[in-house]
Amino acid sequence: MKKFLGILSASTVLVMFISCGGNHSQNEILIGEFGSLTGTTATFGQSTHHGLELAVDETNIAGGVLGKKIVLIVEDDQSKPEEAATAVTKLITRDKVKAVIGEVASSRSLAAAPICQQLGIPMVSPASTNPEVTKKGDYIFRVCYIDPFQGEILARFLYNSLGLRKAATLKDVKNDYSVGLAHYFKETFEGLGGTVVAEQAYSEGDSDFKAQLTALKAAEPEAIFVPGYYIEAALVVKQARELNMTMPMLGGDGWDSSKLLEVGGLSLNNTYYSTHYSTDDTSWAVQNFVAKYRSRFNEMPDAMAALGYDAGLILFDAIRRAGSTDGPAIRDALGATENFSGVTGRITIDKERNAHKSLVIISVVDGKLKYKETIQP
Repeated sequence: MKKFLGILSASTVLVMFISCGGNHSQNEILIGEFGSLTGTTATFGQSTHHGLELAVDETNIAGGVLGKKIVLIVEDDQSKPEEAATAVTKLITRDKVKAVIGEVASSRSLAAAPICQQLGIPMVSPASTNPEVTKKGDYIFRVCYIDPFQGEILARFLYNSLGLRKAATLKDVKNDYSVGLAHYFKETFEGLGGTVVAEQAYSEGDSDFKAQLTALKAAEPEAIFVPGYYIEAALVVKQARELNMTMPMLGGDGWDSSKLLEVGGLSLNNTYYSTHYSTDDTSWAVQNFVAKYRSRFNEMPDAMAALGYDAGLILFDAIRRAGSTDGPAIRDALGATENFSGVTGRITIDKERNAHKSLVIISVVDGKLKYKETIQP
C-alpha cells in the first residue's frame, strides 16, 4: 500500500486501514474499487479513483444512500490482470463489499468479472469497452460504450469525414481491448469499401516501434489506426513522425490521458481519437463537474475521471432504487437504469448490461486537444 498512498485522500487511506480490522458500522455501505493506481496505466486508475471519490463525497454530503454512508475500500491492481483478480477476491471475501467498481482496462475487468459473478456481487466497469466483459455474467455491467460501436464509428470517421480509403493498423497483441478494437475497425472500414493495406503488432511495454512503422510505411497507407494505450500510442506517433510519416493517425479511448500530450508533444498534430466526453462541452453537467473536479484535485478531469464519477452515481442510484444492498436487488436495479443523466452523456443500460450512449471525437491541433464532434448511437 505504501507505493500509492500519495494518490489517495486521507479519508480513503483511513478507510483502507479500518477495513483490515473489519470494524464497520451497520450505518455504512461498503463499496469496493479496484484500479491501476500504479503500473503502466496508472493515470487510468488515478483519474477514475478521483472521479469516484468525488461521487462518494457528494453522495454522503447529501445524506448517503438508504440513510447510510457510502464507504469506499480501494485496492491497487498495479495494472496487472492477475492482481485485479486478487484485489476483487479480497474486496468481496475479506472486506465484504456490497458492489465493486472497476476496471478501466478490459483485460483486468475480464480477470475480475468471473469472481464477482461467482460470488453474486455486482461489478460496474467505468471504461472497459471489450464486449466480452459483460458476457461473463448477469452481475457484470459497464457505463461506457463498447468496442464494436467505437471501432465502427472510427472507421466511418476515417472513411466519410476524412475521405480516406487506405488504412493500416498497429495493435497491442497482449491487450484484449486493442485486439478487439482493431478487429471491429477493420471489419467496418473494409465493409464501407476501404482497404486495410497492412497490419503490424507490438506488446504493451515496448518502446521501439521503428521496425513495425517502416513496414507499414512501405504499404503506403493514407492513415494508421493505433488502438492501444496512451504511452505506447504517443511513442508510436512520435516515432512515425521521425520517419516522415505525416498521415493522420487514429486511436480509441485508450489514448485519453494527460500523459498522451506530455509524451507525444507536437508530433500528435493530425491525430484523432474517440472518447467519452470533452471538457469543451458547454452543458451545465459537464462544466459543473469540471469546476468541482478542478477545485478538488487542481487538474482538468479526463474521460476516466468522468466515467469514474458516473459509475459511482449510477451504482448509488441503483442501490437507492433497489431499497436494498443485496446483490440480486442491486443487479436488477442496475439493469433497469434508463436515461441516467451523467457527465458522459445520457446513459441507458441495455439487456446485455452495456451502456447505450454517445461517443466524442477529439483531434490534436497545435499540440492541444480540440473537440471535434459528438456521435450518437
